Amino acid sequence: MTRYIGKRLLLMIPTLLGAAVFVFLLMRLIPGDVCELRLAGEGAYADEKAIQLCREQAGLTKSLPRQFLDWIWGMVRGDFGVSMWTGRPIIYEIGLRFQLSLQVAIMATMTAILLAIPLGTLSAINQDTWIDYGVRAFSIAGLAMPSFWLGILIILALLIGTQALWGTPWMPPIQYTPIWEDPVANLSQLVWPALATGYRYSAVAARMTRSALLEVLQEDYIRTARAKGLVEHLIINRHALKNALLPVVTVIGIEFAFLIGGLVVTEQVFNLNGLGKLFVESVGNHDYTLTQSLVMLVALVFIMTNFIIDLIYAWIDPRIRYR
Repeated sequence: MTRYIGKRLLLMIPTLLGAAVFVFLLMRLIPGDVCELRLAGEGAYADEKAIQLCREQAGLTKSLPRQFLDWIWGMVRGDFGVSMWTGRPIIYEIGLRFQLSLQVAIMATMTAILLAIPLGTLSAINQDTWIDYGVRAFSIAGLAMPSFWLGILIILALLIGTQALWGTPWMPPIQYTPIWEDPVANLSQLVWPALATGYRYSAVAARMTRSALLEVLQEDYIRTARAKGLVEHLIINRHALKNALLPVVTVIGIEFAFLIGGLVVTEQVFNLNGLGKLFVESVGNHDYTLTQSLVMLVALVFIMTNFIIDLIYAWIDPRIRYR
């Protein structure tokens, strides 16, 4: 197992390096730079000397290899630099937003797991019954309904429902409060985007659970277990479901990593200042350092998520670690 973990950790290095090279070069291909945008603005005039001075202060006059090496060396030392647009440390810019996005992703993932695995299992066990049809309708509706549109419906329902019950419409808090400071205010704000996102997330995972479990239930060892007289729930829990979870774990892990920086529209609907919104702002402002740091953060989340998925694979199916 130690050798298996070591190999997976070593594979992270070239993946992160490739992501760093890709985002660094891609940002330099975008026309213009942050100094022109900040000083000249939308069609306004700015002195060329002022723009050149800004570029020198931001390090944009150095050669591309030198800029790349300085950036990589800074990340290795834990120094992500300062934002070219705001002038504040990147750690400060990302810190609070990462807490928000991470909590929404965790809550949405927990919602999806609690819904998807039981519903997918029930659907597979009761194939072609009213239970199966109900779960399939639930899943198809989740796949067809964008999370931001469901978020709008949730907000409208809260406004109309509270107006009808109490005479005063209620909206979730706008300002983010960390959960360790005020759990009630925190959850009253983030539970709704988590539900909206987790529903679609659960629809994907539920269909995957159903398909994988139906395939496993046709295997010879399941028929053998039934022929030996094992109780049905033991066959499902110990033999079928454990082997059917491998593709489900993959879907859950990939969706979790996507939620860290991919909820741009949903964040706009619920007025959340998360990583997705910060991504859009940094690209629009040509903020090289902030965009590069955000891409590397999301890449690291994806890589660590895949690493954890590999470990779960090895735990669920011990044959994997010996291949």
